[in-house]
Amino acid sequence: MSPREIVALRHYLATDLTSRTLSDATDEIAFADIARGTCFGGKLPELAGCSVLLSLSTQLVTGLAMIELDGVARRMLLCPPDVDMTYAADLIADAEIDAIVTDAPERWQDLGVSAIVTAGLPLQPAPPIAATHATSWLMLTSGTTGRPKIVAHTLAALTGAIVGDNVAKDASPIWATFYDIRRYGGLQIFLRAVLGGGSMVLSAPGEAIGDHLARLAARGVTHISGTPSHWRKALMNPAIGGFRPGYVRLSGEIADQAVLDGLRNAFPDASIGHAYASTEAGVGFAVNDGREGFPASLIGNAPGITMKVVDGSLRIKSTRTAHTYVGRRAPPLTDADGFVDTGDIVELREDRYYFVGRRDGVINVGGLKVHPEEVEAVINQHPSVRMSRVRARRSPITGALVVAEAVLASVADAGRTGAIREAILANCRAALPPHKVPASIRFVQQLDVTASGKLARHA
Repeated sequence: MSPREIVALRHYLATDLTSRTLSDATDEIAFADIARGTCFGGKLPELAGCSVLLSLSTQLVTGLAMIELDGVARRMLLCPPDVDMTYAADLIADAEIDAIVTDAPERWQDLGVSAIVTAGLPLQPAPPIAATHATSWLMLTSGTTGRPKIVAHTLAALTGAIVGDNVAKDASPIWATFYDIRRYGGLQIFLRAVLGGGSMVLSAPGEAIGDHLARLAARGVTHISGTPSHWRKALMNPAIGGFRPGYVRLSGEIADQAVLDGLRNAFPDASIGHAYASTEAGVGFAVNDGREGFPASLIGNAPGITMKVVDGSLRIKSTRTAHTYVGRRAPPLTDADGFVDTGDIVELREDRYYFVGRRDGVINVGGLKVHPEEVEAVINQHPSVRMSRVRARRSPITGALVVAEAVLASVADAGRTGAIREAILANCRAALPPHKVPASIRFVQQLDVTASGKLARHA
């Protein structure tokens, strides 16, 4: 591929720059300045053709660096700030890293990489650099334990669901996401802002949810995404009343009917939907009919992708999927027919498929399977519950029992937890077989969410 044929992220900065910005809680940068500036202090040419590990403390500078590096670096590995440094040497070896971009060089010293380049603000004027490489975008899987896998995407695969999409084409959207843009879900929103002529407001680590919502409202955010866990926490905060986006999306976890209905009540005039996507499978499809699950008609007929269900697990093949795992002992990403096994278990009921949980998250109760998410969906239907978590508790008789924790939707319900517990259990007995009914339900003040925005199930 000749440099003239390479389409890099910077090429999308050529038009409509006057009012577009990229901002976080402390800084705001105009896209016009991004197009003619650099965060590398004149050292970007040193990274040409390199396999670069990108580890920066802020999403804002990370976004600027991604725009500059795409088309220049051979590979770009996005490291979130919570990366476990226990695996740093392995990640460097597997991704064949020969340069590190960071604002904390001491963190990455003594790992065998001599080229360490700092990046930061303020931007400095810089002439454009020609695109010479079709950069491979590398991301880490967001598993809860153990060494993360490295997943490789092309820019074309990452933007496959964006190019040609009519979302916000005739407006000046201001995008936001609860995700970090160094993870797949957040990166999708960042790319939508860059490609779609919009602005973006970035999340800030450790920012209180009320302060975050108030900042999004003050910035005039119109389009926003997050996991169902992100949204459940947002719906519990009074600041949600002052936030009025027109486009709300969920992804990353199962979107049950309770959270969809909660968002509809909070944002009656917004377009609300949930999307299926993962780091490996890419963006699969979107559901915009207000219901959990997805129409069975999408199997074999989703635009641009092929889906099938094998042994209950959803499998996807499309041009949007990653093209490989990267590493010395990397497993195959697809099967012999090119399908990614998502590990998400679905169940057909009449004309609709419903997500019931992850294959690797099953609780075994006396030889019978229980997916925590299907029990949580029933618990969350109670109007006094905002979110819940189901776990296994050891049992000498069955090996495990199902137990649950729940967060109340209102402090006004704190005085009647006994009645609420009995009502939830009655709902569970009516909707679930006996082995799936929780043996106990404990009410808690909050439930932890991981850095990737998912309910922390192994805390």
